[in-house]
Amino acid sequence: MEEKTEELRELFLDVTDEETLTESQEDSRGSLTGERKPVDERLEAVIAQLDEKFGVTTSLSREQECQLVRLFYAGESDSAIASTLELSEADVFDARMALLLVRETDIPEQELRREHQRRLLTEGRVETVATETGLEETVVERAKAALTADERSGRVSHRFRIEFEEILTDADLTVQFTVSAHEDGLADATDGAEVDVEF
Repeated sequence: MEEKTEELRELFLDVTDEETLTESQEDSRGSLTGERKPVDERLEAVIAQLDEKFGVTTSLSREQECQLVRLFYAGESDSAIASTLELSEADVFDARMALLLVRETDIPEQELRREHQRRLLTEGRVETVATETGLEETVVERAKAALTADERSGRVSHRFRIEFEEILTDADLTVQFTVSAHEDGLADATDGAEVDVEF
């Protein structure tokens, strides 16, 4: 049994990168509101590049912008993001556009994907498009913002979105690998060990 205990100890040290078992194990493992992690630093670097290229103007702090990117790629709705970040949905939408995070649903599929309507929107003729399509002007305004953001993103071959996705995919794979390695290691270390012990 001592051999199994030693294997568990070594596995623990490998997974946690701690030098001894007596060091503090209370460090935050990270969350949307917790301590900043390398992923956030990488996201910030991309946002800084995007800002340099297009000028990112939002009412959010840089930390909130990073959280918004995380939540967007986690599939959260604007209302859910607004609730988490304690913002209005309008602020979330505006920030998404500034960060070039466009959803397919931001542009009504049938009414505004025709070339004629897109051209009118790029010319700023929101009222004309609203009249022709029967859509509310607020919906058309949002679509115009989305088309503008999508056009900007396309100008740089969607580089910023690709970088966001790669950063978050790398982070997700790292977490999955660590958890898998931890579970596999524990399974190996406890294989054959007595678990039905009477005290």
